[in-house]
Amino acid sequence: MNNTTYRTIWISDLHLGSTQCQADVLLDFLKYNDSEKLYLVGDIIDFWALSKKMYWPRDHNTVIQKVLRKARHGTQIIYIPGNHDENIRDYDNYVFGDITVKKSDVHTTASGKRFLVVHGDEYDTVVRYHRWLAKLGSESYDILIEINRFLKIIRRWFGVQSQFSLAAFVKFKVKNIVQFISDYEESIVNSLKNDDFDGVICGHIHHAEIKDIGGFLYVNTGDFVESCTAIVEHYSGTLELVRWLKTETVINYEPMEANLHNS
Repeated sequence: MNNTTYRTIWISDLHLGSTQCQADVLLDFLKYNDSEKLYLVGDIIDFWALSKKMYWPRDHNTVIQKVLRKARHGTQIIYIPGNHDENIRDYDNYVFGDITVKKSDVHTTASGKRFLVVHGDEYDTVVRYHRWLAKLGSESYDILIEINRFLKIIRRWFGVQSQFSLAAFVKFKVKNIVQFISDYEESIVNSLKNDDFDGVICGHIHHAEIKDIGGFLYVNTGDFVESCTAIVEHYSGTLELVRWLKTETVINYEPMEANLHNS
């Protein structure tokens, strides 16, 4: 497989340091995809998980080395911390190993569209006002992911290779969670739509999406825990949602020329 080079790549919610992280798929993605600019949009290192249990396998270390190697070879890398790595927010505008830490950033596409890049927990009322509930939800989510790991092994035994996420299945069967996703999207868009932006690029809720909400573009990078997704910008300025399977890609393409209101 040949490498693909983009103008910009956004990835988030890797959760390195937790058993959730699909580091093998992430490494495969980093191997075959390059960019002039790479955004790490929060929850890259899961300090919540590390505070409970020290877990740092070799492939998690390899991910860090791979990202640092990209930075040394000229990729501009911007790290925007999330709630699971919020202590790194204290180092706003610091540069570590050619990686710049920022609480947020404004990205201008090749077509001139301006996007605010944030992790997104700032617009999540549960995280902001009910931290204990957010941690409880995170622990419940971890349990679902662990169960899903065993289900994947069983499915492989029976020759079933298609991806299945128990956490994602539960997420879209529970009415309140579906409503939470909708409320989160509306909260972040309503907070920013009157500012001088064409859209927002965020992560946080592990639900990849590109959608136009009232003329404002909402873009969510997804995660490398369940869906293994990224947002990429082509040299035309077009944004695209990429779902990555190890050794091959399955691309969910959105007709972004229309959504971006190009003139």
